[in-house]
Amino acid sequence: MTKLVGTKFQLKVWDYLKRIPKGKTKTYKEVAIAIKKPLSYRAVANAVAKNPYPPIIPCHRVIRSDGTLGGYSGKGGVREKKLLLKKEGIII
Repeated sequence: MTKLVGTKFQLKVWDYLKRIPKGKTKTYKEVAIAIKKPLSYRAVANAVAKNPYPPIIPCHRVIRSDGTLGGYSGKGGVREKKLLLKKEGIII
């Protein structure tokens, strides 16, 4: 993977995504809280959507607070996100 290019906020979000363990999910709000920007969950969602390396940076592990999948910017869209999560033992 080449050097990531993004805003300071995007880089912070992407760095956090890399630390979400396989088989676990976080909500956009949980990510916002974890990076010390608790009211920025919409900005987190935008940063996740701009992830340049899905699924290497595992943005598929981030879901909505209501338990639904949300979007997926990687090849295959939400269908692929669901498959990636299923491979990790997460059924949504």
